[in-house]
Amino acid sequence: MMGIQIGGGEWLFGPEVTARYGGGLMWIATVAIVLQVFYNLECGRYALYCGEPIMTGFMRLRPGPAFWMSLVLLLNFSALIPGLSTHGAAVTASLILGHPAGVEDKELVTVLAYVCLGAVALPVLVGGKIYNTMQAVMTAKVVFVLGFCLIIGVCFVSAQGWFNVFSGFLKFGHVPVSDGQGGEKLVNAFGHFLAHGEWPVLALSNIAVLGAFAGYAGGGGLSNSTYSNFVRDKGWGMGAQVGAIPSAVGGRHVTLSHLGKVFPLTAANLVRWRGWWRTALADQVFLWAPGCFMGMALPALLSIGFAQHSPLSEQTTKLDWAQAVITADGMRHAPGFSPWLAQTLWVVTLLVGLMVLLPSQMSIVDDFSRRWTDILWSGNRRIRERLQPHQVKFIYYAILSAYVVWTFVCAWLFSTYGHPKLMVLVIANLNNLALGITAFVLLRVNRRLLPRELRPGAFHSLGLVACGLFYLGMAILVFVSKQLPMIREMLK
Repeated sequence: MMGIQIGGGEWLFGPEVTARYGGGLMWIATVAIVLQVFYNLECGRYALYCGEPIMTGFMRLRPGPAFWMSLVLLLNFSALIPGLSTHGAAVTASLILGHPAGVEDKELVTVLAYVCLGAVALPVLVGGKIYNTMQAVMTAKVVFVLGFCLIIGVCFVSAQGWFNVFSGFLKFGHVPVSDGQGGEKLVNAFGHFLAHGEWPVLALSNIAVLGAFAGYAGGGGLSNSTYSNFVRDKGWGMGAQVGAIPSAVGGRHVTLSHLGKVFPLTAANLVRWRGWWRTALADQVFLWAPGCFMGMALPALLSIGFAQHSPLSEQTTKLDWAQAVITADGMRHAPGFSPWLAQTLWVVTLLVGLMVLLPSQMSIVDDFSRRWTDILWSGNRRIRERLQPHQVKFIYYAILSAYVVWTFVCAWLFSTYGHPKLMVLVIANLNNLALGITAFVLLRVNRRLLPRELRPGAFHSLGLVACGLFYLGMAILVFVSKQLPMIREMLK
């Protein structure tokens, strides 16, 4: 889960936000991560009880599987846009060229984007359980990426830069407003209200970027729901009685039950349940959430320290993939570095960028394929009747193959009619809508389908409600300020 969350928001939007506003808006990440902890825990609660992914729980609600499949497909639309692999292709092109890929190198970037899209699907072919492969890749990613960022931050970023980033996590209420000179500045909304008796007028020119920042902080979108799948595949709680999705190679003896299994509510079983619940709490509160904060802070720290030295700092609106390579280019031009050190840091930082972007795209491929495998495996009666527990991989790899083919088409559409940054902006803001809606559905599942002794209490329920309101609010704000004016203009 930590490896999955270090992705587009952390490497692309976190640095862009801090380069533009300093650390003053990092509090958005604080709110996003804390609220997602509530969401993840409730997904885990359901899986611990019955071994099913939470999407199967959705389909147990009225009006039935067909409705929930349709809704999830709509909410999962962002996963059909392969934005991170295209940025990874720009990083790869920069490594090949020895300098940041420019507009004139778009053809090379496009070709490499197709190569990356095919390559990210290969690791999930092996490993016995697909979960095992994902865990190995993401563990290596966490160690390599955060380790590198920490070393560079300690050695080369000033104490003021550290303070700017980490203090920003607590600057609740800071918002961008117009400075009266065509630019923006940050003010604290609460302080402004106390001083002037009215709320400040937000500068909404970059609201899509801020919405994307919130959407990518932590997990984002339906990827958070995958926590329930991981709980099952890891064998926690009743997941050990259900099974996992086997890989194409080495997964011959791995099986997956079509439906979950529950336990009788005896005193001994409730003691064991509380032990598993403490495990999930520790996993989220002491591992995942701190990892999210470090994943947001350390790349932003490098951006504050080095992006200003890159000629790309003035071209982020002109070059589609500038944000993916700007920190590395800043190290290449940083004053005080020897030519050897500057070149070494340029190459290593680009490699770190690949470690961020491509495994994250792989996790999206797996996440989409896994989610729809579980939905069909449990929700389609014909599949339940015709396929045996060891044959679930046929569903998974059929979906994965179709998904990879579609991403090739989607990459061509965006390269022809759009641009890579538009991809990740659309993805993140659709994620906000998905997370906001499903937070309320998740609460409904756990309050209705779980035994009274295992249901979320008032504290966790309020956390889920707050999560839903926050993300729906961000989605509505972006829609009203950006998409609605475009729709009105088209209608004219």
